Amino acid sequence: MGEQTFREGLEDVVVAESQICFIDGKKGRLIYRGYDIHDLATHSTFEEVVFLLWHGRLPKKSELDDLKAQLHRHQSLPEPVAKAMSSFPQSASPMEVLRTTVSLLSTYDAEAGETSRDANLRKAARLVAQLPTIVAAWEQLRHGRDPIAPRDDLSIAGNFLYMLFGEEPSPAHQRVFDTALILHADHELNASTFSARVTAATLSDLYSAITSAIGTLKGPLHGGANEQVMKMLLDIGEVDRAESWVKQALAEKKKIMGFGHRVYRTEDPRATHLRKMSEQMGKEAGDLKWYEISQAVERVVREEKGLYPNVDFYSASTYYSMGIPVDLFTPIFAVSRIAGWTAHVLEQYEHNRLIRPRAEYVGPQDLTYLPLDQR
Repeated sequence: MGEQTFREGLEDVVVAESQICFIDGKKGRLIYRGYDIHDLATHSTFEEVVFLLWHGRLPKKSELDDLKAQLHRHQSLPEPVAKAMSSFPQSASPMEVLRTTVSLLSTYDAEAGETSRDANLRKAARLVAQLPTIVAAWEQLRHGRDPIAPRDDLSIAGNFLYMLFGEEPSPAHQRVFDTALILHADHELNASTFSARVTAATLSDLYSAITSAIGTLKGPLHGGANEQVMKMLLDIGEVDRAESWVKQALAEKKKIMGFGHRVYRTEDPRATHLRKMSEQMGKEAGDLKWYEISQAVERVVREEKGLYPNVDFYSASTYYSMGIPVDLFTPIFAVSRIAGWTAHVLEQYEHNRLIRPRAEYVGPQDLTYLPLDQR
């Protein structure tokens, strides 16, 4: 069919203009709405970043207070949705539950079909508030316990940890988890965000777009990568096994999860913070083993393959040291990325054009149809 004229996986193909997120892969920079991720991770809060992604500027105190109040109002799930969750089989994976419940939420939202920006902002706020509740509630339900009701005096990060563990988290745990939410809040046109924008571009509703995004995030090559990282660390088990384990895996041509990135050619700036957070949470837990194994794996992969860790690598040991179950790692990614997903859907609606790419056909042509009795 002639010379290839496309890029597999749309690598480096620009498909939209956006004011939300900028990645400089060569310099290892990540910018939300003009603000460097290092500044936001050091000084900001997740709620402030949500406002920034939606509105393109940092909030005034009154605006941030209003957003926090709105989020607190919507933390609890509609009663029929909570009841439906209690009927799900306990064997259902957390990502299956999250995907299904978000879709179900639209049927109990009176504004589900409203298309104005103000209505979509209100729906976005409900989703940011309710995703943490869904994930934490399922952790209780699948173990035969009643969900823990959210509190009105805690942040998104603090409330999630409270609903998950049943006790108020320490300031250190709250800050680490809040920072993790900031770091995962957006990442330009990653697979799940692109999926959300494709759905929104058909002028489908916000809930449908977010359901599409969750389904995309579920894959092990996207959001599921941090779960695979922790399974690898658990398989290694001890620091002194890390080097031989990695070298054997590389010799067998196995993929080492948590390394390399489609965009970054140097260290993922989010990994810089998560490495420190992994060490901090290890110290808090009185067990640095998972951080030390991660360090050993990073060293060997860097020496053998020249690859840098990405956001998934140190988030795994950070969450595990906090006592978070491994299969909640990807849903937690969604709890954060809902901020970016909703921002991108809002932007898509503002300047919409149906996203309809082409494929380069490489199959046969001019075949002759044969009747069934002649085949």
